[in-house]
Amino acid sequence: MGHKVDTLPGPTWPTRANAEHPARGDNDKGAPEVSWAWKLGEVRGIGIHVHGTFLVLMAWVVLSHLLEGHTWRVALDGLVFTLTVFGIVVLHELGHALTAQRYGIRTRSITLLPMGGVAQLERIPDKPRQELVVALAGPAVNVALAAVLAAILVVMGEPLVPGKVEVVGGSLLVKLMWTNVSLAVFNLLPAFPMDGGRVLRALLALRLGLSDATRVAARLGQGMALIFGVLGLLSNPMLVFIAFFVWVGAQQEASSVELRTALADIPVRRAMITDFRTVAAEAPLSWAGALLLAGFQQDFPVVSQDRLVGILTRTRLMEALAERGEAVTVESVMRRDFITASPGELVDDVVYRMQRHGCRTVPVLHGGALVGLLTPENIGELVMMEMARQDVGRRATT
Repeated sequence: MGHKVDTLPGPTWPTRANAEHPARGDNDKGAPEVSWAWKLGEVRGIGIHVHGTFLVLMAWVVLSHLLEGHTWRVALDGLVFTLTVFGIVVLHELGHALTAQRYGIRTRSITLLPMGGVAQLERIPDKPRQELVVALAGPAVNVALAAVLAAILVVMGEPLVPGKVEVVGGSLLVKLMWTNVSLAVFNLLPAFPMDGGRVLRALLALRLGLSDATRVAARLGQGMALIFGVLGLLSNPMLVFIAFFVWVGAQQEASSVELRTALADIPVRRAMITDFRTVAAEAPLSWAGALLLAGFQQDFPVVSQDRLVGILTRTRLMEALAERGEAVTVESVMRRDFITASPGELVDDVVYRMQRHGCRTVPVLHGGALVGLLTPENIGELVMMEMARQDVGRRATT
């Protein structure tokens, strides 16, 4: 699953970082809720949210202008410009998201934060050419907006003079045009986790493969992060903050691809837990609580007449014990919305479905019979074993 974070430009420093975030949920269907965020609207099924901390930024913009001695009108002008720039970031993210939809990749949501916009893509495109198109779509939106604004300014007879983009003062159209230019240029720097790094990775992947291409692009991204860090210490402290996100984003991207590589072509039967416990639908919660304390298992398949009818998650069990007591039946509190897997499916495909539906534990069925469970814990153990084997193989060939 790929998540992108677009950081906003201040007066002179547009940048961007990307991060991977695990899908949250407790066997719930649909996209996970964003904490402390409110939904503003929806575009082609993509929810646009604003985080609560975004309001702090808005208050700071107004207050900082007032403390500098500006009038309320000037402060409101600064607020309008800031909101407009955030709107541009949303359009940038929609460029990525709507292009990804063409390749069957869903975007859970776009969330506005004080430092920019976060788009939650389910995964990166499988084919390098697809990733190339998706990566270029965001900067292409900024280029198109800059071109339209430039044309308007030419018609109006206003000069297209580049300069420092200030929040207050100057022509709004000129400021927005150069904001779009700076966003496009900076995002195309060839380093993860910016769009340019993804473009570079896609081009390298055509010859090197995804894993090696990611490794090269990630190292270049971290190298540029070091440069940003040094420049930040010497001049602008904000570059140090940017360097941190670039470094972490590159590292997370490399780790994500290593995970996919480790899980490639591995069937569920090799990863599933076969020593597990089930609970009867009519059993009291006290029985499920005793099983939870007695073993390692956190979520329990619920059966009725040898048929799987639900999942009792640890979260739901604890909530029900606190609110309703231990005498109520498992059936009354179990999750009925869950996904299943088959032993022959690939783990990577099931992980994708787990992230999409927000599931933590997946029952494995063979011929209708429950034969195993797939959980993040045993998937993680499988990944560590596979990566250890690959390390041994690489050492043996050198």
